[in-house]
Amino acid sequence: MKVRASEVAKGDELPPLEVTLTRQDLVRYAGASGDFNPIHWNERFAAEVGLPDVIAHGMLTMALSGRLVADWTGDPGAIVDHSVRFTRPVVVPDDGTGAVVELSGKVSAINEDGTVKVAITARSGGQGVLGGATATVRLPE
Repeated sequence: MKVRASEVAKGDELPPLEVTLTRQDLVRYAGASGDFNPIHWNERFAAEVGLPDVIAHGMLTMALSGRLVADWTGDPGAIVDHSVRFTRPVVVPDDGTGAVVELSGKVSAINEDGTVKVAITARSGGQGVLGGATATVRLPE
């Protein structure tokens, strides 16, 4: 583990994480998840349903927020609860560059049961893409 409960204080910031998502990443995620909704790969279909372009899977964006916390703890099994609200899609253009998702986190509470609550922020294109994103972790002493 990278952090121990005795080393954590309310207000501590997690190391930031920046992830670039490309169309190729979306295809890989679709194959792994079984979610082949055309809004994640077909520009014409995405436009027909009112989207600006192809968008990343919401659960992929959520997984990235979990990765932020797992990288900090050093153990994905330390996460005992993780929740988000999807507020905006991550638009992934077919331009060879993709979309950057910027993730940050801050310890928002140290609970009586010894768990630690982390507030997570995720942004893409200068806008928040997750709302109310939190994770609760159990750290070793």
